[in-house]
Amino acid sequence: QVQLVESGGGLVQAGGSLRLSCAASGRTFSSYAMGWFRQAPGKEREFVAAVAWSGGRTSYADSVKDRFTISRDYVKNTVYLQMNILKPEDTAVYYCAAGNTRAIVPGTRTYEYEFWGQGTQVTVSS
Repeated sequence: QVQLVESGGGLVQAGGSLRLSCAASGRTFSSYAMGWFRQAPGKEREFVAAVAWSGGRTSYADSVKDRFTISRDYVKNTVYLQMNILKPEDTAVYYCAAGNTRAIVPGTRTYEYEFWGQGTQVTVSS
């Protein structure tokens, strides 16, 4: 069982930056692929970024590539999402997720992740 708690969301102007954090409980953090997803009002939850259990590979949605960076800290049991050059279309609730997989390339589908946080709101004003 893994419990996830996100933080770091807020209101920012377009072009600004935010860093989201996701603190994971449990001693098996290193065994899980970690992902970030987001959901805007009236839209389906969509993939943003993910990092493999080993930390060796990452995946990004095309819409955030070169602007967002995912990373993980095995000592702090925390995964981060650094978001730069934010756009109004990045406005959404951002969710952290954990998937018990040893895949080399982390998954991009919601069904590949068993545990989810409660979400943190990110609002980008124009």
